[in-house]
Amino acid sequence: MNELENYRKEITETDRQMAELFEKRMEIVRSIAEYKKERGLSILDAEREAQIIEKNRSYISDCEIEGYYVSFLKNTIEQSRKYQSKLINGRKVAYSGVEGAFAYIAAKKLIPEGEYVACRDFSSAYYGVENGEYDCAVLPIENSFAGEVGEVTDLLFSGNLYVNQVIELPIRHNLMAKKGARLSDIKTVVSHPQAISQCSQYIARRGLEIMNYSNTAAAAKFVKESDDISIAAIASDETARLFGLETIEPDINDIRTNTTRFAVVSRQSDLPENRSGNENSIIFFTVQNRAGALAQTLNIIGAHGCNMKCLRSRPMKSLTWNYYFYVEIEGNLNSQNGRELLQELSAICERVKLVGTYSADNR
Repeated sequence: MNELENYRKEITETDRQMAELFEKRMEIVRSIAEYKKERGLSILDAEREAQIIEKNRSYISDCEIEGYYVSFLKNTIEQSRKYQSKLINGRKVAYSGVEGAFAYIAAKKLIPEGEYVACRDFSSAYYGVENGEYDCAVLPIENSFAGEVGEVTDLLFSGNLYVNQVIELPIRHNLMAKKGARLSDIKTVVSHPQAISQCSQYIARRGLEIMNYSNTAAAAKFVKESDDISIAAIASDETARLFGLETIEPDINDIRTNTTRFAVVSRQSDLPENRSGNENSIIFFTVQNRAGALAQTLNIIGAHGCNMKCLRSRPMKSLTWNYYFYVEIEGNLNSQNGRELLQELSAICERVKLVGTYSADNR
């Protein structure tokens, strides 16, 4: 056996060992896919992938081949993502509205590999996940213009699902009509009441009549099926493409920074011990009906060094003139400090509920 044949034999043995390790890696990937499916998590985790590459490249001592190893690692990660996608393909993702609505757009961004199911309202989507009909749901929790989405907040308080992802979706409203219609033809606008409210200055300036509809995508569909070119819809770019309408005036929002936060809710929580350090957590609590109870609760949160991003109260439907509180806190409450915080709150609050921890990098 000559020297080249010896090298080839070593390569063959090395490839065999690498194949065994690759198979082991993909078995773990299969478990990760199941974990993500149960918790409504995206397959792509760019932050985690960057951490893996940065850490693993340090294992290479020969700087001449380090770049080749990084390319090899990136390809391995890509194959892992493809395998996860195959395993998770068909995951049922519920949302409120119809195809083309902003919730649909958010669902596609959060879970690109999902099978999207339109529901008639927020509660249908939420309880559909609770009952096992859907794997997860994408629901709006807050709009920068209109404030919190109270119905969804109430569902999170009373239900059993967890928030594991949150995304901020810029809301760009456009005036769209049937192809061939001109701006001067438009006399009436049709859309969801919130969208109409967010474009009220434009509508008033143009002197347009208003027609309320169940959601923005349904309004676009109505315009498409109408023979009246004087009627236009207010909706998103994607909605215009979906229904074959023509945008005749883009960006008609009164406020250009209009943004809605959407959350993925699922039956399982995603609370690993070690995180990136850039997380937010959502908790609900009720306080005893005595002087200083709320202040005592807030003092505990502050004493643990947790910054509250927001604090809101909501009426409890079952008890007249009683309220529960919604708090978003910067930090991972599955840490030692977080668990101690929750324990102290439980000692003085009638009820404390950790709804979830999500990465602030996904906003």
